[in-house]
Amino acid sequence: MRKEDGMRSDGGRDVRSGRAGRAGRVSHAGHVGRVGRVGRAAKTRVVLRAMWSTGVGRYALVTLGVWGSVALLSCVWTPWPLSATDGYHAWDAPSFAHPLGTDGTGADILSWLMAGSRTNLAIALLTVAGTLAVGLLLVGCMSVRSAWLSSAVCAAVDALIALPTVLVALLLAVPFGASAAVVVGACSLAYGLNLARVAKPAALLAARSDYVAAARANGASGPYLFVRHVLPGVTPVLAVQASIAAGTSVLAEAGLTYLGVGVGAGVPSWGHSLATSARLITVFPLTVLWPGLVVTAAVSALNLFGDVLREAADPMANGRLRTLGYADEIARAAADDGKDMGKAMGKEDAR
Repeated sequence: MRKEDGMRSDGGRDVRSGRAGRAGRVSHAGHVGRVGRVGRAAKTRVVLRAMWSTGVGRYALVTLGVWGSVALLSCVWTPWPLSATDGYHAWDAPSFAHPLGTDGTGADILSWLMAGSRTNLAIALLTVAGTLAVGLLLVGCMSVRSAWLSSAVCAAVDALIALPTVLVALLLAVPFGASAAVVVGACSLAYGLNLARVAKPAALLAARSDYVAAARANGASGPYLFVRHVLPGVTPVLAVQASIAAGTSVLAEAGLTYLGVGVGAGVPSWGHSLATSARLITVFPLTVLWPGLVVTAAVSALNLFGDVLREAADPMANGRLRTLGYADEIARAAADDGKDMGKAMGKEDAR
């Protein structure tokens, strides 16, 4: 009886220890997951704080924040309906009813600029997405091990990069007509080629590194190597080029709309406001001043945003971010130790 009780007692302790081990493993896994989430949130806060600490970064964040807020507000409210025109009050000076005045049709300039902010924001975001898609595809082709494919893509990029954006937009406008899609397509192609040309040296340096060779020797595939090892090496270049592409797309929209191959006549945009007022700039200069100031502020903020983000997200320039990197290494090592301990407990439970 004592032996059996001892066995039951031992078995009870084993069961309890097994439950405790499993509970400990679950608790440890949850703790490691929380550490990972907190680490990512902390990195984001550190990057934003570093950007906000400089005057240039503060200007970029505030300007882009106001732009996004106005674009969202214009979806539900504008001071005047866009279709409200009054020929008796065309080219009016700023007043209480029309804070920025009216254009040649008597429409409120402030309302059209607010509505145009969402059009230009959509063009900038779509241009960034298209630029990254085209550029990363070309960078991936140029960094592959196949020498003939890399050489062919490099030659094609060098040949096509000479095409101006306006010419590409004119070629696209022939079959598709003037629209925002033409602006996005022309800018994505032109800036994607430029991004591939600029990011090529960093991508080739990362693709020929020892750690990529070691990963390839372990059986890693080409797409995995590009996403896991090559892409992080060109991220700073991508951030700067993406911000430049977004800012240049705003200028391209204004220029292409002025030439008649940009957004349609009834679509509100900053380029449309400039195009309709530029012909009488010497008589009514304020109607051109307001959209010009808006375009200048948005383009400068986008161009500065990429530079500030690159510096704030660089651990070599941001000491606090480097400290968080050390903390992540410690948390990752603790997670690995927890996995090893869990495996050992699992084997002990099985026994």
